[in-house]
Amino acid sequence: MKEVENMITYREIGIVQSPFKEPKGTPIQSPAAQDIDGVISIYPEYVEGLKDIEGFSHIILLYHFHLVKESSLLVKPFLDTNLHGVFATRSPSRPNPIGFSIVRLIKVEENKLYIRDVDIVDGTPLLDIKPYVAEFDIRKPERTGWFEKNVHKLLTTKDDGRFVK
Repeated sequence: MKEVENMITYREIGIVQSPFKEPKGTPIQSPAAQDIDGVISIYPEYVEGLKDIEGFSHIILLYHFHLVKESSLLVKPFLDTNLHGVFATRSPSRPNPIGFSIVRLIKVEENKLYIRDVDIVDGTPLLDIKPYVAEFDIRKPERTGWFEKNVHKLLTTKDDGRFVK
């Protein structure tokens, strides 16, 4: 069976501003970025889509890992020293370099979203925003794979720049 590759194109809807000017030293997940503030600037043509977003305490951000230069199917993630399949990690080095973070929404002023718990590099292109709803998004996992023995390292592990070439 011949595989057909479809061209998928996404447009960024805005830019994330954060205190992290490069990947190295950036927290690797938003729970490790407690109280770090950022701002999202939404492009004018998408501002209407922000209607009613201020009613949510948390939002899900989907963004493009724009500084990752190549992908790999086997990666050594930040929390482990062993190679794992990329789909069993949250590594930015992916076939489609899409990241996601759950952040606190502090306030909305025109096209600006003021957010907290930011683990995103300054200048990152934002692809989408979704409201975080606990009843939809919280699941009690039965197993967490290799993360189980490593998740305790989350608060002390920072990006070391390994995925930027």
